[in-house]
Amino acid sequence: MLDAATVVIDGGVITSIGVPPPAGSEIVDARGGTLLPGLFDAHVHTNEEALALALRFGVTTELEMQGTHTKPNRAHITGNDALADVRSAGFGITPPGGHPSELFPEGFRPGGGRRPVGEIVQPFSTTPEEAAGFIPRLVASGSDYIKFMIDDGSVEGHPGLPMLDRETVAAGVAEAHRHGMLTVAHTLTVEATRMAIEAGIDGLVHLFMDQPHTDDLVELIAASGVFVVPCVVLNASMMGITGDALADDPRVSSRLDAAWTETLRSSFNRYPQGKLDDVLRSVKALHEAGVDLLVGTDASMPLPFLGGLAHGASVHQELQYLVQAGLSPVSALAAATSSPARRFGLHDRGRIAEGARADLLLVDGDPTTTISDTLGTRAVWRRGTRLEQEKGMHSNNSTFAL
Repeated sequence: MLDAATVVIDGGVITSIGVPPPAGSEIVDARGGTLLPGLFDAHVHTNEEALALALRFGVTTELEMQGTHTKPNRAHITGNDALADVRSAGFGITPPGGHPSELFPEGFRPGGGRRPVGEIVQPFSTTPEEAAGFIPRLVASGSDYIKFMIDDGSVEGHPGLPMLDRETVAAGVAEAHRHGMLTVAHTLTVEATRMAIEAGIDGLVHLFMDQPHTDDLVELIAASGVFVVPCVVLNASMMGITGDALADDPRVSSRLDAAWTETLRSSFNRYPQGKLDDVLRSVKALHEAGVDLLVGTDASMPLPFLGGLAHGASVHQELQYLVQAGLSPVSALAAATSSPARRFGLHDRGRIAEGARADLLLVDGDPTTTISDTLGTRAVWRRGTRLEQEKGMHSNNSTFAL
């Protein structure tokens, strides 16, 4: 928390904090509000429409966990201040017929988007040699980090789904580390969580939901140094909990079209036997054990069978869930700003600091005491360019008078 009266941005970066504004600056009166770093969503599947929607909710960076927005395929996004920035795993390592194939109706083929540039590696692996062999290809094709799918389908209602074994995960993680790559794992069960940690994974991009946590499991996670993206909003949706309460908030409904509204009001509903209170207690235990928690949602496409989630909006609901679990509002905000920036090596963002990118969110009220105030968006800046909901862009030379 900075006790500063002004933040000056120029040329896309923060140039000074707490000093008088330069002569001729555009002054943004921020009285009654709070200036935050732009938010992260540390688990998405995205496209340009979704990146635009995320930015309208103050999410300035999305981390794609399966998709095509690798380094050769995002130059048009990097330079477009009407879209959230993006980093990508490319495609996750999974066996043929493994997750996420069970999520889609027979014959379903997602469409839309630009034609990818260069090789798109789909790393189907069943042996340690295959997994290790795909790592150099994923690196060469521009993946920013490497993802492993460890899922037997039990949570999604498809028990017996082909799943990576321990040796294959371990070999892939070791090879990725030899290439200096961050590794993350899709893990929805306790067994998958243990497997990933024993393989040396750097981060878990889901929180297990098949069992309550145990002290020894929390100790194992904490001792490993991994970060966890709980995606509580996704777990809730898997249990049949819709996003109706979020969609009823006019600060949300005013920014969603009909397709996204229908999606948010739906749910995955694949694990109705799950208990959200168990998930929230696990979040609290991990936080108290010192585990880095990152805000993520698993938002993807505006389709009801992928429901309960919407880009941007669900980040704010995830913040509310983290506070409900027992985090302070400030700790929850760190999970959406400085923590993902640090853990994913994006050191130019996630903080309000001199020299940092001017990715900023100005909200009414004080989310450090009332977390839902994050939805009271007054203005969003991406690289110092102010997003106008209807008129496009603004000047990129501003001073915030707080």
